[in-house]
Amino acid sequence: MSATRMMTEAVAEPRRVRRIGAAGLVGAMTLALVLSIVLATLIGTAGVNPVDVVGIVLRHLGLGAFLPGDPAPPLIDALVWESRLPRVLLAAVVGAALSVSGAVLQAVTRNPLAEPYLLGVSSGASAGAVSTMLLGIGAGAVTLSAGAFVGALTAFGIVLLLLGGGRASDPSRVVLTGVLVSQFFSAVSSLVLMLSADADATRGFTYWLLGSLGGARWDPLLVAGGVIIVAGVCCLFFSPALDAFTFGWDAAASVGINVARSRGILMVLAALMTAAAVAASGAIGFIGLLVPHTVRLLGVRTHRLLLPLSALGGAVFLIWVDAFARSAFAPHELPVGVITALIGAPAFAIVLRRARRA
Repeated sequence: MSATRMMTEAVAEPRRVRRIGAAGLVGAMTLALVLSIVLATLIGTAGVNPVDVVGIVLRHLGLGAFLPGDPAPPLIDALVWESRLPRVLLAAVVGAALSVSGAVLQAVTRNPLAEPYLLGVSSGASAGAVSTMLLGIGAGAVTLSAGAFVGALTAFGIVLLLLGGGRASDPSRVVLTGVLVSQFFSAVSSLVLMLSADADATRGFTYWLLGSLGGARWDPLLVAGGVIIVAGVCCLFFSPALDAFTFGWDAAASVGINVARSRGILMVLAALMTAAAVAASGAIGFIGLLVPHTVRLLGVRTHRLLLPLSALGGAVFLIWVDAFARSAFAPHELPVGVITALIGAPAFAIVLRRARRA
């Protein structure tokens, strides 16, 4: 039996997953995502009829001629189309990006505690955002999200440079390099905040840093969504390499995987997804750590199934966390990152306990 076939069989899903079928799992999670988007759009201080929501969406998509009855009032139309729907979709996109990025980095670094911010992307985004917000860099031309995105890519570029373009031979070196760069950019953010001495701007930046989807609009959603979808699909093509990395970099090389090339591309794709997510919503923790481990606990092992299920699970999870954050204490709104931490920490402890028993 060839080494490649042995490796494939070793990471094959257990019998209960094969019995349900990959298509069944993905179909069930896709249905859960669609229902979550519809139901979460209804949640808010102002009540909205589900029929109105469907009608508003179809009319904005140019299908209004096929709908009976009158269109929804302009106020309800603006509430759904300009506020709630972009926010719910952004939650889905960000949750999917963080979950897939976490799953990819856990395989690449062979570290079960790896998460999307491992490569310094979050700290770089924070430094870029605080520089844009408080120092006025590119004022009038560079938005907060663009500043965060540039900062995130700058931090990752430094990580990649220190790793020799991703040719590091030790997974621990990748982790330590990411921690080093992350600490440096965190210090830069703190220094800028101290020098600005602006209490209002500092408070606004702190709120952004905790994660918030309140500023969701169609333009940033389409940009972030485009980057995340393209990068996520590209990661799916590297599923065999991710499966091989489970056995170590040397084992992956022995079955013909170009380890340095695959590792470098996957880190770039993970960094792009994380940078787009952080630029759009701030730093939202625990999703990239919790969701992939939860999917693995269901018996999913191969990355051709792990990645799409993690994306769907992360999207559903963040949609409902955001719905709780904006409605539980209305009219006040909690940062999404606070809720994910409060839920994620004990939930991840339960996942680890069950995984140890298994």
